[in-house]
Amino acid sequence: MTLISSADRARRTAAAPRTGSGRPTGPRRTRPKSVAARTAWIIVLGLFLLFFVLPVIWLLLAPAKSDGQILRGAPFSLGSLDRLADTWHHLYGFQDGAILDWLKNSALYTFGALVITLVTGIPAGYGLALTRFIGRRLLLTTTLLVMLMPSAALVLPLYLGVNAVHLDGTVWSVILPFSFFPFGVYLTYIYFSSNLPADLLAAARVDGCSEWQVFRLIALPLAKPVVALVGFFNFVANWNNFFLPFVMLPDSSQYPAQVGLSNLLSSSSVFNTSAGVGNQIMRPELALAALITVVPVLVVFLFSQRALVSGMLAGATKE
Repeated sequence: MTLISSADRARRTAAAPRTGSGRPTGPRRTRPKSVAARTAWIIVLGLFLLFFVLPVIWLLLAPAKSDGQILRGAPFSLGSLDRLADTWHHLYGFQDGAILDWLKNSALYTFGALVITLVTGIPAGYGLALTRFIGRRLLLTTTLLVMLMPSAALVLPLYLGVNAVHLDGTVWSVILPFSFFPFGVYLTYIYFSSNLPADLLAAARVDGCSEWQVFRLIALPLAKPVVALVGFFNFVANWNNFFLPFVMLPDSSQYPAQVGLSNLLSSSSVFNTSAGVGNQIMRPELALAALITVVPVLVVFLFSQRALVSGMLAGATKE
């Protein structure tokens, strides 16, 4: 048996790392990860990646191929620019350029409703957050209930109301219901009630600012993140809305892009056998139309992300 001197024991004890309680601790041991668990995670992530990415890749490649190449060729084979030009020519020739009219109508309805939503929804959220009046709690509860209701359930009451004032079949029959965005009001209410410094607003009032000046000069510049968020959510919801314009608009020339796509599908012999054999709207034209209607959402998403990030970082550093 080897005897350890008291001096050696003291030296080893002093060299060992200690915890907060003063007890020496040895090297921390990490539990090795299971190879099977890591492999299972990689497989699951790979399956999700294939599930979401492969359809997008197919959609991007489909307009540059003919319908026969899509059916009989390799699904991810490359097409040609000439075939892409023919696909656009066939799509544009449908009802004399109806695809461009649908995109213009979507832009008119969506941006018109977006302006009204921001002009009315942001001040409404500010008023609910910073003022106290009779019926405020009832108004907040009603906003929550309407926000939780499915949008399709509101289409029939909205149509009856629009019909009662003789606005059905006009652009206002779509823009005004699109402007009704209780989620944006409640989101703005939460932001102003939790992130707006009350001392700053009180100092502005002491300096002689009216309530409108306090909102316009103090609260609104600080609310850039929530303004960008409400605008983005409202734009995406209105651009992708199908049921309400389909009910409100009787004429196909007034259709937005989403309703126009359904008209395009019904006019294609791929999905409707009664459309006729000589119809030129086939799978490549449908894929190109779907891509065209998605591009504006992607562009607005990129710009709203930039505005949202810049608004969040504004005032984060002192100069």
